[in-house]
Amino acid sequence: MKRKHSLAMAALMGLALTVSACGSDDGGDSADDSSSSSSSSADGKIGVILPDTESSVRWESADRPALAAAFDEAGVEYDIQNAEGDAERMTQIADTMIGNGVTVLAIVNLDSESGAAIQEKAASQGVATIDYDRLTLGGSAEYYVSFDNTVVGELQGQGLADCLGEKAANVVFLNGSPTDNNATLFAEGAHSVLDGISSYKNVGEQAVPEWDNEEAATIFQQLYTAADGKVDGVLAANDGLAGAAIGILEGNGQAGKVPVTGQDATVEGLQNVLAGTQCMTVYKSAKQEAAALAEAAIALVNGEEAETTGTTTDSEGGRDVPSILLEPQSITKDNVGDVIDDGGQKVEDVCTGKFEKLCADAGIS
Repeated sequence: MKRKHSLAMAALMGLALTVSACGSDDGGDSADDSSSSSSSSADGKIGVILPDTESSVRWESADRPALAAAFDEAGVEYDIQNAEGDAERMTQIADTMIGNGVTVLAIVNLDSESGAAIQEKAASQGVATIDYDRLTLGGSAEYYVSFDNTVVGELQGQGLADCLGEKAANVVFLNGSPTDNNATLFAEGAHSVLDGISSYKNVGEQAVPEWDNEEAATIFQQLYTAADGKVDGVLAANDGLAGAAIGILEGNGQAGKVPVTGQDATVEGLQNVLAGTQCMTVYKSAKQEAAALAEAAIALVNGEEAETTGTTTDSEGGRDVPSILLEPQSITKDNVGDVIDDGGQKVEDVCTGKFEKLCADAGIS
């Protein structure tokens, strides 16, 4: 392992999801609205570009405030913006951040090609880069900070198997965006579990471009129809895709009868788990991931090396990227409260309306 920098504990200690007083915590993405800390104990500035608000609600509701809290606690100047799903916009934001003096730039790429180009431009200007959550294939990031995404898929596959049991079952795979390397890893992990169960049959599989939930509904309807409605389980790569599949299942009177997986432990996902229309979700603590990013970024600001957990192979770049990979958690009806206890969601958001009783029944208050 590489040595930790001197501010590692400061970053790890400051992880409450309390929204700071900085401007960007309201979701603004212009330079004037971006978050920054006026006083800094590290000689540098960190830029973070989040990908969108469509693939998952986590980016603005969880990652942004967690990152702001970690950077504020560490006393480092920072700028957090959102590309809103536009690769050209992400490039423009990166250029502006570099022009405004960031010394470390972390991105959640929208695709590896545009992400690698951003990193190449940053390197030419002496700016260090970090891949946050998604690995940029063919890129040049100094570090990759994420959860173990193969394990995420394994948890989803095992979760679906636990809900289906050993009976014969037709399974549909609703995978994430083909331009997202994480989606590839999720699918690989899920298949490593489900393909080994001889009583299960894959009756349909398709990736959902850009994680678009509306398109996911259309795709799942087509897969469901092609299988003549004989679908016993759905491996959905995240909660948004799960919700799209559940909507189609509801229209066919099958919601709650056909187990569906998910990921991100969103409010809707947790509510679906409580209601029994979703089998499980996977929780990836934004606090933990933000802490790991802050730790690695501040190390680079200080000219030091971050502690890593290993390496991740970049198949296109032909290199092993030093990585900090965290452990995800499987969430079922029995442990939804773990997400709330960790600050991943608020009880008043999840346990509202008809879900108040379901939360009480699950011991959540």
